[in-house]
Amino acid sequence: QVQLVESGGGLVQPGGSLRLSCTASGSIFSFYIVNWYRQAPGKQRELVAVIMPSGSTNYADSVKGRFAISRDNAKNTVYLQMSRLKPEDTAVYYCNAARLANNYWGQGTQVTVSS
Repeated sequence: QVQLVESGGGLVQPGGSLRLSCTASGSIFSFYIVNWYRQAPGKQRELVAVIMPSGSTNYADSVKGRFAISRDNAKNTVYLQMSRLKPEDTAVYYCNAARLANNYWGQGTQVTVSS
């Protein structure tokens, strides 16, 4: 069993930056594929960024060049560095960890981009 806790969300002005953290307990996080999803009001949950156990990454087109996902296996933590934020980035951001048949979710953290 893996428990995921997200942190780092908040209110930021357009053009600003935030760093989200997803910290895991209960298992060796480095073995997992870790995804960041987001869900805006009235919209479907969408995949934002992925980091593989190897460290390779992939991003949604809407965030390429602005967001960066990374992992610190020693801290059992995955980060999502978000820069040049736009109002359309406003959403609840969720961390997801997947390995074989196991799939775990965090509780989400709110990111609001507004002036």
